[in-house]
Order: sequence, then structure tokens, then C-alpha cells
Amino acid sequence: MLPVYICEDDASVLAVQKEYLEKQILVEGYDMEIVLCSGHPEKIIEAVRKNPRRGVYFLDVELKGEPMDGFALGQEIRKLDSRGFLVYVTAFSDLAFETFRYHLEALDYIVKGDPRRLQDGLKHCLEIITERVHKEKGEEREYFSLKVLDVVKHVPMDEIMFFETTGRTHRLELHAKNDRIDFIGSMGELEETLGDKFLRIHRAYLVNVGQIAELDLKHREIRMKNGETCMFSRNMKSKLLSL
Repeated sequence: MLPVYICEDDASVLAVQKEYLEKQILVEGYDMEIVLCSGHPEKIIEAVRKNPRRGVYFLDVELKGEPMDGFALGQEIRKLDSRGFLVYVTAFSDLAFETFRYHLEALDYIVKGDPRRLQDGLKHCLEIITERVHKEKGEEREYFSLKVLDVVKHVPMDEIMFFETTGRTHRLELHAKNDRIDFIGSMGELEETLGDKFLRIHRAYLVNVGQIAELDLKHREIRMKNGETCMFSRNMKSKLLSL
């Protein structure tokens, strides 16, 4: 069962969220339970620390009179629950850049000014979360774990396109289906750890063989399924053709 947390400093908005979420969880039979509603971020962090499992978090951005805002709270939650679902319920409509800057990977941003839009947004998030959890259970997906600042990220292996050297010592860049992540690592160690599913096609590239879409032999380029390209060495031509 997924624990659900709500952090909102407006008591009336908090009551509306709690009531609607409880109703949807009951009516739809979702495997979730609201375990804490609070306007104090420290209480949320303490509760997650005591119950360290994947959860769902509906967070306000502005938490008046509190030592941290919703972004800082999201960072602390990510340290304890790297695969949890963060949803920002806020008066601000465009937060994508801020959540990206904080490495938060928010699931959604719901504007709380309009009660109808708020309810529709909450309902949609519960549907998406349930769908993702069921899909993951059915697929038993493998994940690649890496540390970015103080956050440990888990990227599905089947969404990784390739790894690339950055030109900086001990820095690599992971190219995923819809994301790029810069991290500390060694290409040689990755090649050894990841095994046959990944191929070192060039000193600068380690690619996911299952994500190769086509080869451009004339220009010695590989096109991945997400449209990105990378170079391959001359001595890799026959190997790539055989694969």
C-alpha cells in the first residue's frame, strides 16, 4: 500500500484535498492510504523517515512561516524516497524549470485556484500513479542507480539510450528517453558492470544495444530510438552489423 502525504499551509485547501483524495481512493479501490496531512514540512520528513517506503506526496510550494518551501521539502523527501511520486499543488502554473533545477522529477503541477481543476488534477495523478505502479510490477523492470548531489536516482534500464563522456575528469552523462543526467563515474567500470546489453562503440560512447534504431555506415553514426545520434569507431562496424 502506498502511503500518501499532504503538506499544505492553507487549512481550507488542505481539507478539500484530503476529502477528495480519500473519496477517490475509496471509490476506485486504489492501494493507497493517507497517512499524514500537515502544514509543517518537518512533520512530513519525520514521518517519511520513520516509514521509509515509496510514497505519494502532494506538496504546496509556499509554506508561510516555515523554515523551508515545497522545493526544499521535495529535496529532503528525495533523499529518503528516491522513487516516490511528487505532485506540487500550487498557485503558480509554471514550475517545470524550478523542479528540474532542484532535481525533483515532479509528476505533475496542479493549480489550486479553481476547485474543479484541482479535483481533476488530483484524480488524474492518482490514475497515473496507479498505472505506473501496475506496469512496473508486471514488467519487473531493472533500474540503474546513480547519485546526483544528495539525491539517488533510479533510471529504468530500458529507458537508457547511452552513456557519454563529458570531457571533464570522472564525469559522465546519461542519455535517457526523456532526460539527461550528469554524474560522477567511470566508463570502463560501467562497461564491465552493465554487461552485454550495452556496447562500447567509441571511447566516448557506451550504448544500449536494444535502443539502436539504425546505422549510418557512411557517416559512422548510430541513431537511437529517441532520435539522438552518436559516433562509432571504424573497428566497431562489423560488430554492429552482426548485432
